[in-house]
Amino acid sequence: MDGSQGSLEEAPLGPAAVRRFLADNPAFLREDDGLLDELGLKVAAGNVVDFGPAVMARVHAAHQREATQRQQVEETARANFSAQAQTHGAVVDLLESRNPSDLARRVDNLAQHRFGLAAGVIALETGGLPPAGWRGLVEGQVDMILDGPQRLARMGFAPTALGLFGERGERVRSMAMVRLAMWEPSRQGLLAFGSADPEGFTPDMGAELVAFLARVVERTAERWPLL
Repeated sequence: MDGSQGSLEEAPLGPAAVRRFLADNPAFLREDDGLLDELGLKVAAGNVVDFGPAVMARVHAAHQREATQRQQVEETARANFSAQAQTHGAVVDLLESRNPSDLARRVDNLAQHRFGLAAGVIALETGGLPPAGWRGLVEGQVDMILDGPQRLARMGFAPTALGLFGERGERVRSMAMVRLAMWEPSRQGLLAFGSADPEGFTPDMGAELVAFLARVVERTAERWPLL
């Protein structure tokens, strides 16, 4: 084989070369049934190559992708609307609390019956007894549970928080926890929700709705100052 033949074999086959070949050999594509099938084409009347099947397949695929994306957006919007509606209903319930014990009961009740969770708890750092129905914490325990004094919330699973949920702690596989600051001088506490689903609360989730409920708990609890 001489040098010129080697150069021809090594030269890349570009679109322009393919176009010239098909223009010079119009029967090549029409008569190759196997190639037509692979390309999703067919020969229509008058020896015209019909691109309909290939074009329709691409249009259908694009439509399916668009429909799937639209459905995902709609499902997310519905889930967000439902969560907000449940949260607003929970706020009304909390504001109707008659005392600290009733507030703790309502937090646990809305966790189970409104949100389908395992438990809802209010905890407070106190040197004495916490309000009835609340969990007592030692000084600095809120920082330990939230994994730092600067953190306002923590989502996911935290083994150090299992004790908050008492006997139901063995069912809890993920938590949503938000720092509370109540009364003057400020007392540190936690609003905590526990889920039996490991994916119920994950670190990449936003804590906005839980934080909103925490602010409502703070304002409600301040009706009954600790003596």
